[in-house]
Amino acid sequence: MRNNLLLSLVALTLIFTSCANDDTADIVLNVTNNNAGGGNPTTPTDVFLSGTYTSDLTLDANTNYKVNGSLVMASGTTLTIPAGMTLEALAAGSDVYIAISQGAKIVAEGTADNPIVFTSDSSTPEAGDWGGLIILGKAPINSVSGTATSTSEIAGLPYGGNDPSDDSGSLRYVRIEYSGGSADGQSENNGLSFYGVGNETDIDYVQIYEGKDDGLEFFGGTVNVSHISVINLQDDSIDWTEGFSGSITDVYVQHIQNPTEIFNSDKAFECDGYNDDFGNNSSPIFFSSPTVTNVTIIGVGSTNVYQDGSDVGAGKYEAIRLRRGTEAIFTNISITGFGEAFDLDGNDTSDPTGAAVIADKLQVNDVTFTDVTTKLKNDTGETFTEADFISGDGNGTGTDYATWGAGWTVGN
Repeated sequence: MRNNLLLSLVALTLIFTSCANDDTADIVLNVTNNNAGGGNPTTPTDVFLSGTYTSDLTLDANTNYKVNGSLVMASGTTLTIPAGMTLEALAAGSDVYIAISQGAKIVAEGTADNPIVFTSDSSTPEAGDWGGLIILGKAPINSVSGTATSTSEIAGLPYGGNDPSDDSGSLRYVRIEYSGGSADGQSENNGLSFYGVGNETDIDYVQIYEGKDDGLEFFGGTVNVSHISVINLQDDSIDWTEGFSGSITDVYVQHIQNPTEIFNSDKAFECDGYNDDFGNNSSPIFFSSPTVTNVTIIGVGSTNVYQDGSDVGAGKYEAIRLRRGTEAIFTNISITGFGEAFDLDGNDTSDPTGAAVIADKLQVNDVTFTDVTTKLKNDTGETFTEADFISGDGNGTGTDYATWGAGWTVGN
């Protein structure tokens, strides 16, 4: 037994020495001997992951992993996660996240029966326990000009470029839980952040559940996403800015009221044509212009009351805010339980949201409102009618969430 123990210690020493001598992030092994002094010792299974990886990282389905800091995949590498894996993150807030750099890829392909889950390691998990998943690409953004790049607010990594077909990998049947740890008032993690991600990236069947900040946020780019479930986010469920021009198809958003607050969630969609922290610096100027199709949004009711029944004022609970010149075509939308359905903000100069309506670049086709006080609130500085913005009132059916969300999603 003593000889076996000495050999094991020598082997572990060699492992750590080899990690220290290359430029790959150290992998820390927690070894627990559960053989109670007899038989063969068990195989070590608990592996902590953090640091910058300069070579591929393929996770083993038979190993328990925990992200205990910033896990950054450098350009040229691929992070591969097998179907059915639950990847835990240390419940330590904003400094625990996974970032896929420009030129790197993530391949996380689960199935409806075996989804991949990113979650907190806490026995009593809460929103904001850890950061989230960040993907950065080389597709266009409008916060810079030419081939320049911007820098992500979390991790400080470059993003953006002039390759709309950039490929950052694939996510299928993935659930991200208890994310959104906040570094400070200006730097906040989202469940899933897309920074300049290109349209060769495959994003299909993704749920964000119980996050503290936004669910999905698009900072420019051209990525197309589909079959998206966002439930009980404390900030916006879906957010876009910096010239995002991809597509969002088959979306289910559900808000759940918190007993101690007015509402536990903010907007279902918050949509900006550009990021006012940087300005629209593209040349020629362009604004966000995605297509959004087959969407069901469930709010907590149009009456805008506290849980004790006291009124907080009509029209303060908005489903979709459109501002800073954003363009978008919404088709087949169902909105239930909001004070305001569409709130449009802008002006006739730098934030031409109203001009986008008049030019038919910001439109809603086939929508059904249920328990909604105000369908359209126009604060754009431009004059147009509800009929100029909305057509097919009463014709929206939303998405078939009962079918595509069955089995792999939670909380609904």
